[in-house]
Amino acid sequence: MAADRDGMSRRDVIRVAAAGGVALALSPAAAEAQAAPAASTVTGRVFDDTDGASRPGLAGVLVSNGRDVAVTDADGRYTLPVSDETVVFVVKPSGYMTPVEPGTLLPRFFYVHQPAGSPASLDLAYEGVAPTGPLPASVDFPLRRQEEPKRFDVVVLTDTQPETDAELDFVRDDVIPALRGTPARFGMTLGDLLFDDLSLYDRFNRIVGTVGLPWYSIGGNHDLNYQAPDRRHARETFKRVFGPPHYAFAYADAVFVMLDDVDYLGPDRTKPHDAGKYQGKLDDAQLDFVRNLLAHVPDDKLIVLTLHIPLKTYSGDEASNNLVNRAELLRLLAGRRFTLSMSGHTHTTEHHYLGAEDGFSGPGEHHHHVLTAVSGSWWSGPIDHRGVAVADSRDGTPNGFHILSVDGNRYETRFVPAKEPDGRQIRVSVLGQFHDEMRRDYRPGALLQPRLPARELHAATVVANVFDGGPKTAVTLRIGDADPVPMAKRVAPDPFVAEVYARNEATKKPWVSAAPCSHLYVSRLPALKPGTYPMVVEAVNEYGRTVSTKLALEVEG
Repeated sequence: MAADRDGMSRRDVIRVAAAGGVALALSPAAAEAQAAPAASTVTGRVFDDTDGASRPGLAGVLVSNGRDVAVTDADGRYTLPVSDETVVFVVKPSGYMTPVEPGTLLPRFFYVHQPAGSPASLDLAYEGVAPTGPLPASVDFPLRRQEEPKRFDVVVLTDTQPETDAELDFVRDDVIPALRGTPARFGMTLGDLLFDDLSLYDRFNRIVGTVGLPWYSIGGNHDLNYQAPDRRHARETFKRVFGPPHYAFAYADAVFVMLDDVDYLGPDRTKPHDAGKYQGKLDDAQLDFVRNLLAHVPDDKLIVLTLHIPLKTYSGDEASNNLVNRAELLRLLAGRRFTLSMSGHTHTTEHHYLGAEDGFSGPGEHHHHVLTAVSGSWWSGPIDHRGVAVADSRDGTPNGFHILSVDGNRYETRFVPAKEPDGRQIRVSVLGQFHDEMRRDYRPGALLQPRLPARELHAATVVANVFDGGPKTAVTLRIGDADPVPMAKRVAPDPFVAEVYARNEATKKPWVSAAPCSHLYVSRLPALKPGTYPMVVEAVNEYGRTVSTKLALEVEG
């Protein structure tokens, strides 16, 4: 039998994951022979499969049913309670790796126990979980040793969100080529992998698999089975493909806690695909899981929480955009110095530093990072020379992804734009107060170019969009040989993306509009004589890293 990327046989992958949630094909006799003595508990063994022969048990490994967390004994054995809709999974420990599925490299670290499968009465539009049959006598998890350096990178995508095969082409051609050969150790997608059409999962996963990294995912509000009446069965297709909707794994000195905070409230037959309402909320099982998990994680480890809906956002205070019980989650992190959380959903880029008023008692602040969308403006906009939509996000951030760099229990994040020349991190516009619609029609972009008559100088403003800027970013402007001057933060729509949307209405998704940007910085121009001046905008972010952009300012006599 062929071995996968980590040398594990396909037989092992199936044994661990039940073929990713598809039931093992057992004869009635075999199923009866493998049935556990008590349907209310699952037992099994976690073992070292590195040499494929001796398979010694691994002690101290965490295994969960999504709420309770068991610790394996000296022989690697565990026992957990289960219901007839339980996903049992191993929490990958540092220094080991689970099997991955050949082709997609999806980690297979779970067993779906759903004897009757997804309820037929739901009449799901997309395939759910097939009946898994009786619980096996032993649900085992093989692990293999791997080197895990203290310093490592993670690729973090969110809201890839292709609505059609054509938009899945955009994912393939826009960001995947930049990721092939990356030194990152694994990748993650933080929800809205697709845009309602869950039949695209297989093609999506095969495309992402070409990056060559193990890839972990959580679901978003567009990864739901909309026909479900509530949260309970809203992840049937996701569960079949990816396994548990929430789980955790460790890598080196970091523990990644992957959560599902899309609380589905049921279908709306008046909306496309029956899409219903939802709110940002963690259910009790997940809060218990985090509590039980962290009880086994030393305080000196880095805890990275990932969700789809943000803990908090500048994009409005609606329950559909914010985690309504964030205080309950943050209370579970009390006393921990090394924490980070990341989300997507809003198609904006934001940094939040949460304290006591949000439920985090410290020490210090909890950093929550809302990441830019791979799909930007939901793949809106004109087509570039590659046949890919330009897709600037509604806060003016180019579409792209992030790299999380971990060093022990410390971290940094870095934005990688998909299309900006030389990975540009700041876009600068010069905005005049005298808007001339005729100039917009006949000279697209002229209102934002660094060229203006001297008579308009007094009314002109330099506007810098620091794509991954936040409350702790400091920005300066220098013109010619003058000293740098601080730029002031202003929350407003980016005039550049407002102009782009105005000029490309026909190629824009109807709900897309320029939104207030939380990382916009402005400065009035000083008095200047006619001439051409070098202009530099420089930003120092929360990690002490400096980014800058340079351009020529023309003042005409």
